[in-house]
Amino acid sequence: MKLISFNVNGIRASYKKGALEELFKLNADIIGIQETKSTPDQLSEEIISPKGYISYFDSAKERKGYSGVAVYTKVKPVKVEYGLGKDEYDIEGRCLTLHFKDFAFVTAYFPNGGRDEEHFRFKLRYYDMFLKHVQKLEKKYTKIVFCGDLNVAHNEIDLARPKENSNQIGFLPIERAWVDKVEEAGFIDTFRSLHPKTVKYSWWDMKTFSRDRNVGWRIDYIFVSKLLIKKVKKAEILTDFKGSDHAPVFLDLDI
Repeated sequence: MKLISFNVNGIRASYKKGALEELFKLNADIIGIQETKSTPDQLSEEIISPKGYISYFDSAKERKGYSGVAVYTKVKPVKVEYGLGKDEYDIEGRCLTLHFKDFAFVTAYFPNGGRDEEHFRFKLRYYDMFLKHVQKLEKKYTKIVFCGDLNVAHNEIDLARPKENSNQIGFLPIERAWVDKVEEAGFIDTFRSLHPKTVKYSWWDMKTFSRDRNVGWRIDYIFVSKLLIKKVKKAEILTDFKGSDHAPVFLDLDI
C-alpha cells in the first residue's frame, strides 16, 4: 500500500498549479491532505472526485479559507470520523480518521501556535488530545497510520538552523518533548526510522526563498504503530515535487 501526506497550502491553488493532478499520478492508495483552505462547496468536481478515488473533507467551521484537511482513498472505509470529538479542537477542521477493516488511517493539520500565547497553549492541548485519540484507536486496531503537518521539527537534524531557532515556535523543547511522548507511546517516525542520519526537509519559507537554498524544516511526518514498522518498504520525502511550500511525504508498506 502506498501512502502520501501533503500540505498543499490551499487545495484550489494547488489544483491550478497542476500539482494535484501530478499528485494523483503517483498512484497512492491513500492520500492525506492538509491545509485545504476551503470547504467542499468551493471545490470543483475534478478536485472532489478525481478518477479512482473517494474523497472526504473536514473544513473550518467559522473561518473561511483557513485550515482544513482531506483524504483521498481508493478503498472505501468502513467508517469516517471527523475531528477529535470535542468542539474546541474540531471547529478548525484539522483531523480526519478513516476506519478500515484491519487498520486506521489518520491525517491531521496541527496548529502552528505562533499567533499569540493562547494559540500556542491551544497547540499544546491539541497535541495531547491527538495523542489520546490515536492511543484510543490502537486499542481497537493494532495497525495505525497517522500523518500530517505536525508543525514541529523533532531534532536538530530536522531543520537547517537549529541554534538560531532554538527559541522559536516549532522547535521549542516543550513541542519536541511531545514528539518524544508519541514515540514513547509506541508510534514510529517512518522516515527517520529508515533514514537515521539523512538531512532532508519538508517545508521551506517562501518569503525568504529558502527552498532555493534548501534552508528548511522537516515538519511533515508519517507515523505507524510499532507492529507496522517491519512492514515498511520505503519512506521518502519527495523534495522535487513542487506546488506548495511543503513537499509530500511518501510511505510504501505491506498492510
